Amino acid sequence: ICLFLHKSSKREWKPLEDHSCTDVPWLLLFILFCLGMGFICGFSIATGAAARLLSGYDSYGNICGQKNVKVEGIVNSGLDLTHKKYVFFLDPCNIDLVHQRIKSLALCVSACPRKELKTLADIQKFAETNGSTLCSYELLPSEYATDPRAAKLCPKYPVPESAPIPFFHRCAPVNISCYAKFAEALITFVSDSSALHRLISGVMTSKEIIMGLCLLSLVLSMILMVIIRYISRVLVWILTILVILGSLGGTGVLWWLYAKQRISDSAVETQIAKDNLQALLIYAISATVFTVILFLIMLIMRKRVALTIALFHVAGKVFIHLPLLVFQPFWTFFVLILFWTYWITVLLFLGTTGNPVPNEEGFVEFRMVGPLKYMWWYHVVGLIWISEFILACQQMTVAGAVVTYYFTREKRNLPFTPILASVNRLVCYHLGTVAKGSFIITLVKIPRMILMYIHTQLKGKENACARCMLKACICCLWCLEKCLTYLNQNAYTATAINSTNFCTSAKDAFVILVENALRVAAINTVGDFMLFLGKVLIVCSTGLAGIMLLNYQRDYTIWVLPLIIVCLFAFLVAHCFLSIYEMVVDVLFLCFAIDTKYNDGSPGREFYMDKVLMEFVENSRKSMKEAGRGGGAEGRELKPMVGADEE
Repeated sequence: ICLFLHKSSKREWKPLEDHSCTDVPWLLLFILFCLGMGFICGFSIATGAAARLLSGYDSYGNICGQKNVKVEGIVNSGLDLTHKKYVFFLDPCNIDLVHQRIKSLALCVSACPRKELKTLADIQKFAETNGSTLCSYELLPSEYATDPRAAKLCPKYPVPESAPIPFFHRCAPVNISCYAKFAEALITFVSDSSALHRLISGVMTSKEIIMGLCLLSLVLSMILMVIIRYISRVLVWILTILVILGSLGGTGVLWWLYAKQRISDSAVETQIAKDNLQALLIYAISATVFTVILFLIMLIMRKRVALTIALFHVAGKVFIHLPLLVFQPFWTFFVLILFWTYWITVLLFLGTTGNPVPNEEGFVEFRMVGPLKYMWWYHVVGLIWISEFILACQQMTVAGAVVTYYFTREKRNLPFTPILASVNRLVCYHLGTVAKGSFIITLVKIPRMILMYIHTQLKGKENACARCMLKACICCLWCLEKCLTYLNQNAYTATAINSTNFCTSAKDAFVILVENALRVAAINTVGDFMLFLGKVLIVCSTGLAGIMLLNYQRDYTIWVLPLIIVCLFAFLVAHCFLSIYEMVVDVLFLCFAIDTKYNDGSPGREFYMDKVLMEFVENSRKSMKEAGRGGGAEGRELKPMVGADEE
């Protein structure tokens, strides 16, 4: 939409010359939205949801550990439970999978049963000894064995051994196999407590090795980011040669098999032989067409591959000059964890917010009425928008730092901490732009998540046509989200360069990307494949080290779970680090495209680019001159920026 909101006038790029506030109305809207999120949190706390969540409450609406107010129409409500601080479920293993709750009478008790109670006599003895009554409030401990109501008002026995959950005052069974229904697909595995215990013991015994291997994956990721600068040229051409040899070899083998089959079956005229021969011919022709197309693509993009190599080389220099870039994933992940913790806490508050109302069983449930019952929708939108906002802040910070590096002619004059300078510009000028860009991604994510939820709910019920349409819509929205994310990242770069609002920056970045479509394709294919191989290398190296170390451990039986944990962590770490590398390459490319479009190396219009990129431009122009297409400005000798050779 932003691409059509502005006239297509030529943009005069003035890198880092001035800074102004951008998209202020969107910043105000985002602040108002965050105030709404704060209101939800405050409302849930003010209505007692925090106390009900942390202290727990029984089936009669009483909060454990305090005096309570009488609920009209509910017996056993309004009790003084100051000395009964724990919630105890009479049948903790009776789980309602549909409504995701425990279908059991809940009581407040003084202590959780720390050993299994097999009979009513044991329950009575526990109450008399510990002062903790596990049956409903209207029964006295002396009546447990004689009152006929005990069958309904006392816990189902044997009562499993339980322990209080830290900070939440709920008695939970020690044997977690009780909750096997939560994972029906794993019910047979979880119910085999011996296998579960072996896995858990394997993780606990090898925790030092797991921590060491996780640290190894972190070190390997940082080392890889440094050495990519030096091996990028070799790596790209090795991959290119392997792809060419593989396609040629596969095509040759198929034609050889076809010729051999035709000669050997010339005397045999069976239908099966004809079908096999025809299939081989189709495969060989398809492989030939694929190989020819692949060669044409590589022929067209061979010069663009050189640009990818040069950008990766310069990206390595950026990390040398801006070492704090390496720590960007840590700060982003830390902020996201803090926000997600807050969001989950408020979500739990919302689950216990509302007015006490009796249900069909005569117990109390807390329900919100009126418009307030839709607050959780607002809360879900907040999860998506604020998470995207945090990620967009990282993109804008990285873009600002790399733009400062690229467009600073004297690298010795770089700010002491370009990252902190970029954060300062973000906070002072561009939070509105980040809020607007993240809101656009949110608008695409929400419909996709709704369609995915509908698809999950209708699984096995809808017809083939509806299922196909749902999947097609989900796929289209996913592709749109990826395209908008890429465009947003380049819009943030344009904002960091020219300090323009989001729509103007998105339009300018889109024009630059369209003018360099083949280069963009080469960078996003070759570059992404290189980084994917880097992730695979880190995971494989960490996994191999894990196999070698865990193989020498003899204290446990199963070590496959520790290895899976290590490999997943290694992939996560590699993805976080190399995604920053990819982001730096994308920012450098947009800066390079702007530099080559508006500068030509003549006096007064010197390039900002690094020596490596200068060599790429020089070689490109020499090739054009040799082809007879150069002349005028194209043949002008390039004048590098001052300090371009300095590291």
